[in-house]
Amino acid sequence: MASTANPTRDDFAALLNESLGGADGGFEGRVVKGTVTGIENDLVVIDVGLKSEGRVALREFAAPGQKADLKVGDEVEVYVDRVENSNGEAMLSRDRARREAAWDKLESEFSENARVEGVIFGRVKGGFTVDLDGAVAFLPGSQVDIRPVRDVTPLMDIPQPFQILKMDRRRGNIVVSRRAILEETRAEQRSGLIQTLSEGQIIEGVVKNITDYGAFVDLGGIDGLLHVTDLSYKRINHPSEMINIGDTVRVQIIRINRDTQRISLGMKQLESDPWEGASAKYPVGAKLTGRVTNITEYGAFVELEPGIEGLVHVSEMSWTKKNVHPGKIVSTSQEVDVIVLEVDAEKRRISLGLKQAQANPWESFAERHPIGSQVEGEVKNATEFGLFIGLDGDVDGMVHMSDIAWGISGEDALNLHRKGEVVTAIVLDVDVDKERISLGMKQLEKGAPAAGAARGSAGLNRNETVTVTVLEVRDGGLEVQAGDDGVTGFIKRSDLGRDRDEQRPERFQVGQKFDAMVIGFDRSKKPNFSVKALQIAEEKAAVAQYGSSDSGASLGDILGEALKAKS
Repeated sequence: MASTANPTRDDFAALLNESLGGADGGFEGRVVKGTVTGIENDLVVIDVGLKSEGRVALREFAAPGQKADLKVGDEVEVYVDRVENSNGEAMLSRDRARREAAWDKLESEFSENARVEGVIFGRVKGGFTVDLDGAVAFLPGSQVDIRPVRDVTPLMDIPQPFQILKMDRRRGNIVVSRRAILEETRAEQRSGLIQTLSEGQIIEGVVKNITDYGAFVDLGGIDGLLHVTDLSYKRINHPSEMINIGDTVRVQIIRINRDTQRISLGMKQLESDPWEGASAKYPVGAKLTGRVTNITEYGAFVELEPGIEGLVHVSEMSWTKKNVHPGKIVSTSQEVDVIVLEVDAEKRRISLGLKQAQANPWESFAERHPIGSQVEGEVKNATEFGLFIGLDGDVDGMVHMSDIAWGISGEDALNLHRKGEVVTAIVLDVDVDKERISLGMKQLEKGAPAAGAARGSAGLNRNETVTVTVLEVRDGGLEVQAGDDGVTGFIKRSDLGRDRDEQRPERFQVGQKFDAMVIGFDRSKKPNFSVKALQIAEEKAAVAQYGSSDSGASLGDILGEALKAKS
């Protein structure tokens, strides 16, 4: 080894390699300390102990949004990219030095799940860039705050804590979250605040958000849900009808779930319950006036007072309009008169009747049109058994096919009239309970019996013998008329005679007259006749007058005597 007094060229080379970290250029790719020797415009001249100085942009020594605070003589750390470039200067980087140091620190903090401090300094697609003391991280837009933030400008260039969600040093990728810090802080505040609250407590809060099902109220760091059903005793379609965002409201704590930290609030609980004493205020049968608040397929709700509603079922809405939607009878906000049908205070239900508050149209019709009076109406419908006639009072009456015309079959009579035709008829009967009106048209024809006679009250009595005239021959029997201008009736096939041969309708002709006995009246009070019953009655009378067959006289003899006596 050469002496230090007379160093050789090799000695100088060895000393140089030692100062540069070895002959392999170990300075490159390392963070080293250097001294600021000068500041030239926007460049900082730094001596790191190499044979030449290096220059670094002044902005690399400034924090985001601030000016660089640097002077000659300051000691700084820089990253050596190359020992010497084409100009013979060292290639240095302050940003790279900070980034390398930051990554070492961040990896340690990430492994410990610790918070890190950073500054939001730029915008990129889908989020923002954050400076973590030299390392650049990505802050997704969804991780900025608990709720969406429209303007992030107030949050930029301000040191604040972040949580590292993911990092990859090889790819230089770091993802951070500000929202995680806020949620953790909020959870700590909620946990502390919820311990100070109790069920039944009355507290004030500020409405933060409104939804279709209720409103969220800030109770000073913790939110409670004010459900729409707990806003008021009266019907509320949407919470915005009563409250707005930013309103200060007085509420009562209904329930607290300390496990889920959910709080249920109520406003109506601070009011008096209108259902108290409802049975006394609304007795059954009382007539009231209310406002329609809601219409459904099964009825309409009527508000009797704020907080108390009753249901008018669709079956109680109209006397005459059956199987129609309630919306075709009443409309929302309409004032209506109703009758209380039932009250269940425990279940908070009141059944109301709309039609009961109006006159029964069948009772009114019976008062205006007594039996036997004439009415006029339009044929609404023709069925296989008669015609339905529209009458005043929005009610229908029915003309049975046997009461349409004389001398023809019921089927032929139905073909005489068409839907929409205006006809005249006589009222035969009105059954208010069954909501039925029976009409007759043939009774208005010339020579027809009076309406009372058509109902079996023209002097005909059960077991009376009358002379009848055949009006129509049917397979099932005969349509006949009592006398020349009496009521019409029917003789069944089985009542045409005692013998089977006599029970043939075809052996009779229209216009033929014979005697028959009244054996009863049908539902429309038309008489039913029987030849068979008359034969049996005459036989019994003959036996009673001329003696029984035990006396030696034959039944033929007895009947012969009876016929002679009759003639």
